[in-house]
Amino acid sequence: MVGCSRQRGSPPLASVIPTHPVTDIIEPVISSVTHSFSLRCGGPYEAIPYTGDGSLMIEQPSSQQKEPKPPTRFSTGIGGLDIILHGGILQAGCYLVQGDPGSGKTTLGLQYLLDQVKNGARVLYVAMTESRQDMEMICASHGWSLEKVELFSLEHPSSSLLEQAQRSIFDPAETQLGDLIQAVVAQIDRVNPSHIVFDGLSELRLLSGSQLQYRRQLLSLKNFLAERGITTILLDDRTGSHELSSHQSVVGGIIVLETSLPQYGRGRRRLYVGKVRSSDFKEGYHDYDITEGGLVVFPRLVGPERLESVERRLQTSGVTNLDKMFLGGLMTGASSVFIGPSGVGKSTVAMQFVGTALRQGFKAAVYSFDEVLSTYIERSEKLILKSPGALRPYLEDGRLIARQIDPAELTPGAFAESVRIAVDRGVSIIVIDSLNGYLNSMPEERFLSTHLHELVSYLNQRNVITIMMVAQHGVLRGSSPDFNVSYLADSVLLFRYFEAGGEVLRAITTFKNRTGPHENTMRQLLITETGVEVGEPMTGLRKISTEALYDDAATVATSLSEDFIRQ
Repeated sequence: MVGCSRQRGSPPLASVIPTHPVTDIIEPVISSVTHSFSLRCGGPYEAIPYTGDGSLMIEQPSSQQKEPKPPTRFSTGIGGLDIILHGGILQAGCYLVQGDPGSGKTTLGLQYLLDQVKNGARVLYVAMTESRQDMEMICASHGWSLEKVELFSLEHPSSSLLEQAQRSIFDPAETQLGDLIQAVVAQIDRVNPSHIVFDGLSELRLLSGSQLQYRRQLLSLKNFLAERGITTILLDDRTGSHELSSHQSVVGGIIVLETSLPQYGRGRRRLYVGKVRSSDFKEGYHDYDITEGGLVVFPRLVGPERLESVERRLQTSGVTNLDKMFLGGLMTGASSVFIGPSGVGKSTVAMQFVGTALRQGFKAAVYSFDEVLSTYIERSEKLILKSPGALRPYLEDGRLIARQIDPAELTPGAFAESVRIAVDRGVSIIVIDSLNGYLNSMPEERFLSTHLHELVSYLNQRNVITIMMVAQHGVLRGSSPDFNVSYLADSVLLFRYFEAGGEVLRAITTFKNRTGPHENTMRQLLITETGVEVGEPMTGLRKISTEALYDDAATVATSLSEDFIRQ
């Protein structure tokens, strides 16, 4: 029977234990473990020194050690997409672009390669389903040339491989797939590219026969290209939705293109980035469009991460009594809503601020959703600048940006991008006429009010004056719109009709002003051939109530401001 007790006649226990120090026992163990770890990991690793007091010496990073360099990025050739990816795609990365047929995958791949060609890089486009003639037609539609792009089309090799498979007793996945991979590798050896676009993963998936085989082939292809330092974009048409997880777990980045068709108007396109390993990106949906020059991406508008201190100022209208209502004018970096029934003078008063800003040397932008732009400009020249053609010099040199928005063609991202470009060009005051037209032009867009709030917040942070018009339904008795105006605006200017002396006249009042004090009185508004005039505060009201403010009806004494009315 074996026991743990010491047998008779055996030497004392103390004489059995060696008297070596602790380091003589631990250091060989650490060295052995380190050597084993080094062999497993495929590289030499130095042993961590032992201090002798029961702790290991961990080398602290030296303050003189250089910080790791940021990864090298390549532009996609699409400015908006580069912004979303925070500079472009990573060197030697493998990115998957998924999208339905017609979503612009091939166009995106060609834009990327053509942009790399401009920098002198060697590129290769592997087309699994498109012929050279098809590719040349796509390039011709965008004004591009394939002269410096190595194109390897598998249209004819695929047919020959099919004939070979018909004469073979082996499974097509064992013959065609192997020949396909060999053909692609041969082209890579011949061209020695630094950038590759592989168009047609659906063909590779069908030839693989099984999801396991397909995943292995895709992983092998990715590792082969990564070892050679080749930056890769894989294009897939999203067929076989149950196998999409095989894509997403293998590649380092995912870009998904989506298309939808509203009940009226042109199709809507948007994209999102699913993931990018070792890099950050701008999340969420981003609108994009396919134009004659390729893809144009409109990144989701987000306010500046760091708020810079800016000097705010008051923008006057040039009408003394109107400025008194805001105790000086509209503050920069604030949004204003002009609300009232149709024809009451909202657009004219807004252009009064624009005209004064232009004369003072500032830039402005006007976006018309409702009215024809030519009529809008002609009326503003007549009433505000009092001279036909007075706005033409401002339009020609870019100090005034005027856009007619087509409701059937607009996307929220495209509109926000045009506003952002205008702000980058130095625009300090923006007019949106009107919010009704903006919302009605995109009735199927979800969360449009939230998108509009982000746009207004962005403009406020850029120290821009935003003037938005809201038209109430009806004339004398109107109903308010179905969206929360106060949620968007820092100040609200109410426009109203009222009756006096057998006439229907106009009046305005300041409803609120977050940026400072304001008047609470009503003033008469007069629009004539000589321009905009605002009277003194109204007195002698026979009837004024909350109902009058919202139903556009107020009865005023006939003697009210008779001298001003007769003007």
